[in-house]
Amino acid sequence: MISHHLLLCATPTKGLCCPDPGVGEASWSALKQLVRNWGLEEPGRAEGIVLRSKADCLRVCAKGPVLLIWPDGTVYGEVTAARIERILQEHVIEGRPITEWIIKRMPFQDMGRVA
Repeated sequence: MISHHLLLCATPTKGLCCPDPGVGEASWSALKQLVRNWGLEEPGRAEGIVLRSKADCLRVCAKGPVLLIWPDGTVYGEVTAARIERILQEHVIEGRPITEWIIKRMPFQDMGRVA
């Protein structure tokens, strides 16, 4: 079972949302390391595994690096390496979004319905 999928737009090829690739790369490194070190991607995790993906564009194009958390569709902006730990702890593990860092909500609706 998957509990969350974290999509980080940190090193976009066109650089519209995250003009400094160094900040984005540091965020991606921190995300990978913490997910791995905390055992969030372990297949036997009772709460479900946490997947992570680096995205080139999430169509937000502002306040990057940008992190989209599925399945609730919360988008965090200015996700520096320093913010990753708090987002993982409070939002992903404890289920408490950090409202002051949220820049958009994109809830997924009718995911099972085929048009």
